[in-house]
Amino acid sequence: MSFDAHDLDLNELIICRNLLNDEVISHIAQPADTPEEFRREAASCTARLIQLAETQGMGGSLLRTYLLYLLVHEKNLAAQAVEEFAKEGQIGGSLLKAFIHDLEILLPLLELPASTFLALPLLDEYTPTRAVASEASAALQELTKDAHEAKDYAIALLTYYRCYGYGEIATYRAFRWDKKEHRLAGIRHFEAQRLSDLIGYAHQKELLTGNTEAFVAGRPANNCLLVGARGTGKSSAVKALANEYYSQGLRLVQLTKSQLPSLPELMETLRGFASKRFIIFLDDLSFEESDTEYKSLKSAIEGGVEARPENVLIYATSNRRHLIRESWRDRLSEQDELYKNDSMNETISLSDRFGLIIQYYAPNQEEYLAIIAHMLKKQGIELTGEDLRIEGLRWEMAHSGRSGRTAEQFVRHYLGRVD
Repeated sequence: MSFDAHDLDLNELIICRNLLNDEVISHIAQPADTPEEFRREAASCTARLIQLAETQGMGGSLLRTYLLYLLVHEKNLAAQAVEEFAKEGQIGGSLLKAFIHDLEILLPLLELPASTFLALPLLDEYTPTRAVASEASAALQELTKDAHEAKDYAIALLTYYRCYGYGEIATYRAFRWDKKEHRLAGIRHFEAQRLSDLIGYAHQKELLTGNTEAFVAGRPANNCLLVGARGTGKSSAVKALANEYYSQGLRLVQLTKSQLPSLPELMETLRGFASKRFIIFLDDLSFEESDTEYKSLKSAIEGGVEARPENVLIYATSNRRHLIRESWRDRLSEQDELYKNDSMNETISLSDRFGLIIQYYAPNQEEYLAIIAHMLKKQGIELTGEDLRIEGLRWEMAHSGRSGRTAEQFVRHYLGRVD
C-alpha cells in the first residue's frame, strides 16, 4: 500500500481535534517547508517518542503506540460520553459515526510504519530498555491487536473507556484530593498489596469484599467503618480493594481529616465519572469534641441537601468505635438527663451513619506467628516451628504486643540480618 504523507489532512478531525495541540501530531499535520526544518522538527518528535517509550515501557511501531496512548490519556468527546452515560453502555449513533470518521483520518498513523512520517526506521520496531506494561496498557494492546479498520479501533477504544476510563482515571488505582488545584491527583507508587497477602480475619474480609462487590456491580451497598485494635490490617484491607477490583472500575480516593470540608466538591467531581466506582478512604479517623470537621462528614454520608453520588462510598478506619472522643463526664448520671442524652447522641451519631461496621481484634499467638511465617515464605524463608515461636514471641514482648504491624516489623528486622 503506497501512501504519501502529504495527503494526510488531520485538520479534518472532529472529536479528536485536541490531538492537533500535541507536538508530534502537529508536526505530522503541518510538515515543515524546508528539508532542514523538517529534519530538525522530526528529531524533536523522535526524542519525544523515545522518551515516552522508555518511561512507559512502550514498544513496537512507536507512532501507533503513541497515538493510542494519546487517545486514552487525552480527553475527547467520545470518552467523556462513555463516562457520563455509563448506564446506557454505549454512545449515541451520531457520535459514534463522528468518532469513526476521526479514526478513519488517523488510520494511516495507526497502520503504517512510523518511518513513513518521521523518516527514521528505528521507530518502526522499537524495543524499550524495560517493557513495563500496566494492566490498563496491556488491556489496550489486547483490544487493538486485531484492529485494522477505523470501526475496529472505535469499538476497541470504547470498550477500553467503559472498563478503564480515560486519562489519570485509567492510569491510577488510587488518588488523593489536591485541594489547591481542586482536582484528583493520581498516586504513582501505590502499594501492590492483595487481600491474599493479609493473613487471618477471614470473616472481616468476607464482609468487606461482599459489600465492595455489591457496590462494584451496581447493587445497594453501605458505607463502611473498620474499627478495632491498632496494627490489625484495617488500612491494608481497604487499600487492597483498589488492586482487587481495579479492572472492574473501582478507584480509591484518600482524604485527610483536614480536607473533609472539601467533600461536597470532591463528590461532585466523582459524579462526573459515572462508569467508575469510588471509595473515599478516611484512614485512622477520630475526632475530639472541639473538632468541627465531623459535621461535614455526617452531612456527606447522610442528611445533606444534595444526595451522595451513587458511584461513591465512604470507607473509614479508626481505633475508636464511636469516632468522637467520649469522656466520663458525658456519662455521669448527675448531669441533667436532657443534656447527657444530647451529648451521647451527638457522640454516636456519626458512626451510626456507617451501615457496615467491621470489628478487628488483636490476633492470638497462633495467628500472629502465622502472619510472620507467611511474610517470610514470600521472601523464600521458612523457619522451623520452634525457631519461629522463639524469635517471634521474643520480638513481640520487646515491642507493642501482637499485631500485623508488629509481625511486619519483625520480618523486616529478620530479613535485615540474613546474608
